[in-house]
Amino acid sequence: MNVPVRQRRRFRGFLLLEVILALAVFAAAGVSFAVIFSQMGKSAALTQAELRMTRVLDSALDETLSLPTLEEGEWSTTTDDGVELVTIVEILDEMEAEDGQILQDMYKITVRARWFEMGEAKERAVETWRYGRMYQPS
Repeated sequence: MNVPVRQRRRFRGFLLLEVILALAVFAAAGVSFAVIFSQMGKSAALTQAELRMTRVLDSALDETLSLPTLEEGEWSTTTDDGVELVTIVEILDEMEAEDGQILQDMYKITVRARWFEMGEAKERAVETWRYGRMYQPS
């Protein structure tokens, strides 16, 4: 079976075109996967940083909540990794329960965290209330 020269050239050119198209498709898919994996890495790093800050804030809040007596004031500490924690304790006046009874000796505790991440100043805060004589014997 003899194939004319013209048809052989068409087959060769067609195969080369297929290879070039396949390489283009695989290159586009490879670039897409690289972008996706990069975004996943950034998202995972951001989530890990948020979780770390949540743990630092929860720890500082728990430490303040466990104090036997509370006094109004503000104090600041810095963690080993450079996070500045500012704790503010303020007495709440005129706080009412659901039944209208005035609650006395109630404190609002706020903990603010300030830190630098990727050249940006960041800040987060948590707050809660606590009865002042919670850990005192009656």
